[in-house]
Amino acid sequence: MDFKEVAEQLHKPEGELGKQVGEKMNHTNEIMNLSCIRLLTPESNDTILEIGMGNGLFCKYLLGSAPRIRYTGCDFSETMIQEATQVNQSFVETGQAHFLLGDAMALPLADNLFTKAFTVNTLYFWQDPPKVLAEIRRVLQPGGKLLIAIRSKEVMQHLPFVSFGFHLYSPDEVSELLSQNGFAAISIHEIPEPEQTIHGQVLKMDSVIISGVRVV
Repeated sequence: MDFKEVAEQLHKPEGELGKQVGEKMNHTNEIMNLSCIRLLTPESNDTILEIGMGNGLFCKYLLGSAPRIRYTGCDFSETMIQEATQVNQSFVETGQAHFLLGDAMALPLADNLFTKAFTVNTLYFWQDPPKVLAEIRRVLQPGGKLLIAIRSKEVMQHLPFVSFGFHLYSPDEVSELLSQNGFAAISIHEIPEPEQTIHGQVLKMDSVIISGVRVV
């Protein structure tokens, strides 16, 4: 794949290449995903939404973190919906997990449905961030928590594929975006990670997780 194809598959993994990208993301984003689940502080009876869950590998960690959690993963990639459903078949059969095809700008979900929501490495691709945040706010209950996980500009700007359709953010820019769109009690968590080799480059890595609470 050339770098444009890499960017397109990271945005919307499709087909056999998309499945390979999904597997690769599980490795490169493992610390970020597990950190996000920890900071989400799952509790008994939580209803949790993830936007852009990839192949759903980390769903099991979330569901295992507290009793009676119900999880919904929403993605606009049919390939990832199929993969996530297969990976989590046992949770789907018991009703603990549900995966649905949908666009973050028009979530096919009822109002006030979730206690918590999170998304990992999707913000770069949001065409209309205020509209997406309005949708997340709509489906969150008052006081519901949202976590947005990204990598810092300092890390992302060294990746050769980000010139194709990525919008990079600083933690402060994400914080401001949340505060302007109905979220409060905003916190920024910066987590250093070990170096990774990506497309032949050895890069310092980090996770930046910005959290906010839906105001009533």
